[in-house]
Amino acid sequence: AACVFPSQKPRSELVRTSLRLLTSSAYRLQSECRKALPAEPSPAPDIQLVTQQVIQCAYDIAKAAKQLVTITTKENNN
Repeated sequence: AACVFPSQKPRSELVRTSLRLLTSSAYRLQSECRKALPAEPSPAPDIQLVTQQVIQCAYDIAKAAKQLVTITTKENNN
C-alpha cells in the first residue's frame, strides 16, 4: 500500500480507511505468525486459535485490497 500511495495523503476517507485496515491487518498477521513459532521455554501456542486469527487477518487484508481496487477503478472511470 505504501508504494501505491507513496507520500501523498489520500483525499478519500474510504481509501484512508481501507489503507488503515490493510496495514493493521498485515501487522496483526505478522504478529500471529510469530506466535506460531514460540521461543523454546514458553508454552506451546493454541494452534487452533492462532490459525483462526491468521485466517481472519488474511480475510481482512483481502477485504481491504478489494475495497482499494473498487475505489480506484471507480475513480479512474469518472
